Amino acid sequence: MNWHEYLTEITDKLIVNGVQIVILLILMLISLKLVKLASNKLLDYLISSTDNIESEKKIKTLRNVIKSIFDILIIVVGTMMIIEKLGINIGPILAAAGVVGIAVGFGSQRLVEDVISGMQILATDQVRVGDVVKIGDKSGLVEKVDLRMILLRDFDGSVHFIRNGKIDIITNMTKNFSYYVMDIRVAYEEDLEKVIHLIKQTGEMLMNDERFATDILEPVEVLGLDKFEDSTVIIKARIKTKPIRQWAVGRAFNLALKQRFDEHRIEIPFPRRKLYLSNQASPGTTDNAVNK
Repeated sequence: MNWHEYLTEITDKLIVNGVQIVILLILMLISLKLVKLASNKLLDYLISSTDNIESEKKIKTLRNVIKSIFDILIIVVGTMMIIEKLGINIGPILAAAGVVGIAVGFGSQRLVEDVISGMQILATDQVRVGDVVKIGDKSGLVEKVDLRMILLRDFDGSVHFIRNGKIDIITNMTKNFSYYVMDIRVAYEEDLEKVIHLIKQTGEMLMNDERFATDILEPVEVLGLDKFEDSTVIIKARIKTKPIRQWAVGRAFNLALKQRFDEHRIEIPFPRRKLYLSNQASPGTTDNAVNK
């Protein structure tokens, strides 16, 4: 059978089975919509049944992955059924190439690499929807995780699409808990014991604030005198918080500590510059101006 006869046979099959093929396409679209609707309903139910933010992140992440798997299954099965309606025998194709061979044929080696890497990332629970991470030179809030890529939205609102196969190191800043680390600078003349007392006192005050009481997991930890600089000493401290809440807590702590320092006249050093102004020019300057 030559190509002309082969194409003619497929065209005849398409005409005869055209209605069935259209029905299959409609069923595929309906199935995809139902999977999306069901996954959203299930997500809402599971999230409403838990108060744990870590569990909520896992649920959102797994929802995307499960939806992707069902979408692929629906498309693959539907495509095979349409091929059979066209009179093309897919048995020899499956026997010769295998499932992996078909996947590579439909996609590419990069796609397979992305999917394998995505499965490893999900299996080891490295990143979830809602985490704040750094991948390479990009950082931001994880909006989507699937078998092919991770979507990050940075502080400026830009979205970065990062292929799983290109990911080497993931730095997760919001897994299980977070720290807000502070380098607190004060003048050499200040009483450091008093400064440390004010830092701890500010931390206790913030823990009693109803806006942040549930976000702070432990009292502020003052690690001690960390560095000496030209005009300042640095005291390092940190606050342990719930995931992704470290920045809000840290900003509130900084404001409260500045107010406490002002009340107790604790100096925070900053660069100073003195300018000396004179109405009289020096004799040398005047002579040079005349000569010019």
